[in-house]
Amino acid sequence: MIETNKELEIGIEATGVYFPESVEKASELAVKTGISESVIIEKFGLYEKHVADGSLHASDLAVRAAKSIVGTAVDANEIDAIIYFGSPHKDYYIWSSAPKIQHELGAKGAYAFEIMNVSSGFPIALKVAKDMLVADSSITNILLVAGCKESQVIDYDNPRSRFMFNFADGGTAALIKRGSQKSRILESAIITDGSFHDDVKVPAGGSKHPTSLQTVEERLHYIDVTNPASMKERLDPVSIPYFVKVVEQALEKSGRTLADLKLLLPLHTKRSMFMDLIGRLGIKEDQAVYLDHHGHMSALDPCVGLHFAQERKLLQPGDIAVAVSAGTGYTWAATVIEWVGE
Repeated sequence: MIETNKELEIGIEATGVYFPESVEKASELAVKTGISESVIIEKFGLYEKHVADGSLHASDLAVRAAKSIVGTAVDANEIDAIIYFGSPHKDYYIWSSAPKIQHELGAKGAYAFEIMNVSSGFPIALKVAKDMLVADSSITNILLVAGCKESQVIDYDNPRSRFMFNFADGGTAALIKRGSQKSRILESAIITDGSFHDDVKVPAGGSKHPTSLQTVEERLHYIDVTNPASMKERLDPVSIPYFVKVVEQALEKSGRTLADLKLLLPLHTKRSMFMDLIGRLGIKEDQAVYLDHHGHMSALDPCVGLHFAQERKLLQPGDIAVAVSAGTGYTWAATVIEWVGE
């Protein structure tokens, strides 16, 4: 159960999104992948996705999303902290985008840092921001920001990883506020199974395989799956059960049950997995935001889903929503949100 009024008043006050203008449709992806357009739409659940050009990078996408909040929901000088939770594929290697984002937003009084857990980042970022506000009474506003340009890390010539063609580009942001009039961040649950740590990675560029002419020629700077068959054999039996478990645990810690769940905000997955998840949670398809026109944007998906839910008026006062995601490595995470505003 929730223990203190101090926790109850911390919530998501505003969200923002930004998507590059260029759109890649399922018909174009069919040419690149050799998979039919109908299969991409019906099985993989993707009609189209946004793709950034060479002028936009993860930090730029994050800034553009955040600018829809800063100056409207909060003044730049009122932001106490900025947390980047987006893709690790950023503008530069060994570089923090958070200070650039702080500078571009004009939030001179905010300190900035990053947390990164690939695709599971948003539910975890909500927990971190809430915990910071509970622990430090001097903080009022925390801006979560994220960008993704992971369409760039797909090697369509690599049969081990080209199934990740749903990787897409975009930016998102969420204002976490003490005294929010829109929502309350309740409890979270997180599970990590580190036995999957070596399954998905960009092989070169780190200390094990420093960048060289050979790594470039061998195309080792794209995302790869070490052994897809082995990963599938080990992941399939646990993935959906862990998704369900973190949702159930987060709801239970919040004093709620699955019967209270009104809206699910998941990451984008293939359609069969999405349908299996909502089926096991006992909700209908219209009780989830499925990003079939945007694809998978690393940690951004649940935050983007929450923004769309507000635009589509899917949340009413008293409704319970759950942001849920999973990131390679593998970590499953869920955070419960109680909606207060209209």
